[in-house]
Amino acid sequence: MPNVKVYNMAGKEVGNMDLSDAIFGREANGAVLHAAVRAYLMNQRQGTQSTLTRTEVSGGGKKPWRQKGTGRARQGSTRAPQWTHGGVALGPKPRDYRTGMNKKARRVALFGALSEKVAAGDFIVVDEIVAETYSTKAMANMLVALGSYKKALVVLPGMDAVVIKSFANIPGVVTTQYNTVNVYDVLNADKLIIAKDAVAKFEEVYA
Repeated sequence: MPNVKVYNMAGKEVGNMDLSDAIFGREANGAVLHAAVRAYLMNQRQGTQSTLTRTEVSGGGKKPWRQKGTGRARQGSTRAPQWTHGGVALGPKPRDYRTGMNKKARRVALFGALSEKVAAGDFIVVDEIVAETYSTKAMANMLVALGSYKKALVVLPGMDAVVIKSFANIPGVVTTQYNTVNVYDVLNADKLIIAKDAVAKFEEVYA
């Protein structure tokens, strides 16, 4: 059973916490992690890209020169792809990039990603993450105290607009709730900072 230290917002150690083996002690499956990240990134795509084909470009209704006798190659329209200002051949059109992943595989990927953070020592539990007023400085000081200088994923036990807004202006920091954590954000972060209550709720839901 993994055991991690618990810190306060000042970076002082205030205790220890045992984590569930079923969630935080798994062996990561590389293929499933890859599939989860790929599915997440594809589902972020809007798919609104669109190029104009030769039938959609305005103009080109008149044949540029007669069919025979000029010594030049025959041309039917100045909007063919080989012409400047012509249409695009085989260009992208609007499409849906969304792809699915079954619930069991998503959980295996998430548990594997979390387990990797715990094993690497990049899983930091904080007794509570709170803010009485909007203060970017207070949240930045907390990150420094916890040794998180670059990209960090902050996991909260619930929606806290004051805390989320306080983190919003810090580059590289992503905030989320325990029930909306995704594999991509976990793997993309250098440090995962999670409130103690969020760990308890996470284990209650998934374990």
